[in-house]
Amino acid sequence: MSVLLVIFLMWAVTYPVRWLGLSLGRLHLPPFWLSFLQFVPVSVFAALVLPEVLSSPEWPRRLVACVVGGLLMWRTGSLAPGILGGFAAYWGARLLGL
Repeated sequence: MSVLLVIFLMWAVTYPVRWLGLSLGRLHLPPFWLSFLQFVPVSVFAALVLPEVLSSPEWPRRLVACVVGGLLMWRTGSLAPGILGGFAAYWGARLLGL
C-alpha cells in the first residue's frame, strides 16, 4: 500500500468526523450533554494513562509520578505544572531507587 493511499484513507476517515464535530458549534446542546461532554477528555486521559501505569514493571515510580502530577494539576488548575511535576517525581523516585 502506498504512502499516498494511506494518507488519503486517513484523511477520508478523520476529516468528515471532525467537520461534523465543528459544524455542531452552531447547535445549542441541552445542559445534560454539555456537562457530559466536559468529562470526556478526563475519562479518555484516564483510560490511556491508567493501564500504562499499572501494567508496567516499574509501576511504583509511575504511580508516585501520577499522584504528584494529579495533585499539581488539581491545585494549579493547569496541565503544564502537572506534567513537569510528574516527570520530576518520576526521576526523583528513580534516583532514590524506589
